[in-house]
Amino acid sequence: MSYEPLYVAYLVYFNRDRDYFECHEVLEELWLERDRDPRYKGLLQVAVGLFHFRNNNVRGAYKMFTSAASRLESYPRDELGISMGKLVGEVRDYAKQLLSYDVHPFPYRDLTIEIVDTELKRAVLLASERIKPNIPQRRKPERAHAK
Repeated sequence: MSYEPLYVAYLVYFNRDRDYFECHEVLEELWLERDRDPRYKGLLQVAVGLFHFRNNNVRGAYKMFTSAASRLESYPRDELGISMGKLVGEVRDYAKQLLSYDVHPFPYRDLTIEIVDTELKRAVLLASERIKPNIPQRRKPERAHAK
């Protein structure tokens, strides 16, 4: 199976760089190109949830995680070359913890998307050699100023 370059880039930014803002940027582009495929929307929401929680927006993270899990749970456990079932379970657990964050706060933690397809693993490895990390990572959209 051949994988979309933007999807491969998303996995590089997600697993290697933990750059969830950039994950959103690349996967939103693919989501729009692919007629708003709900799989890409759900994966995009996982990254946005992590971005929100890392920036202390617990409510935003919870909303993104619950929406992502609902959107992705109907797909096969191994979908798009990743362990979708494992990811959905981790996202559901994260959302459950966030629901009681006010009473039981916990430190932020990253998630890792497990890649199960060897062709996708190879594609991500090759892409990681050419995709440079964004240092520093962007924290919000950067818009060109009108002159």
